[in-house]
Amino acid sequence: MDTPAELPVARPPTVRARHAASLIIVRPTPQGPSVLMGTRGAGHRFMPNRLVFPGGGVEPADLRAQPSHPLRPDTEAALRRGAGLKLATGLAIAVARELEEETGLTLGTPPRLDRLHYLCRAVTPVGQPIRFNARFLVVEDDAVIGTLAGSGELENLRYYGLDEALALDLAWVTRKVLEHLQAWLAMTPDQRAARTTFPICRNKVWKLE
Repeated sequence: MDTPAELPVARPPTVRARHAASLIIVRPTPQGPSVLMGTRGAGHRFMPNRLVFPGGGVEPADLRAQPSHPLRPDTEAALRRGAGLKLATGLAIAVARELEEETGLTLGTPPRLDRLHYLCRAVTPVGQPIRFNARFLVVEDDAVIGTLAGSGELENLRYYGLDEALALDLAWVTRKVLEHLQAWLAMTPDQRAARTTFPICRNKVWKLE
């Protein structure tokens, strides 16, 4: 009796990575720099129960909104890698909106974008049901306005010392972003502005783009 040929295994469709941005607020302390982070609730579909930075996906309205001050030229140039000017500004607007929604803090109304610095980018690997093309931006805490009052989306929302955060059970990508932040903090302002390559993670491999 002939054996029927094996039917091809149906593969799930590839989910397109949604443009997103996260903001790392750095606060200097006598013990060293600290960063604002919070834990995503257990009900979240993406990275539940993980310590993360404020942030989220770009909404259509973010692409139309206008800031009070535009991006720094070096930050804009970094964000425009793989994105046009409209999306570059939209990413920064999105991170300002998410910051206010998740923490009660703001970059002003309309948001002031000229204090934002570009750090790195991470793309969720292919095959995951939820994917983000996430840019990580940095701002000093004196550029942030308001009183910290979480919306409940992020639990345990507070400033964590870098050493304290790195000693926790972090998602691998979050840990690497913090390590990139340590390297960035060790640079002078001129060195930061002069960078021409930036870390990017694709399929869990970090390279420079």
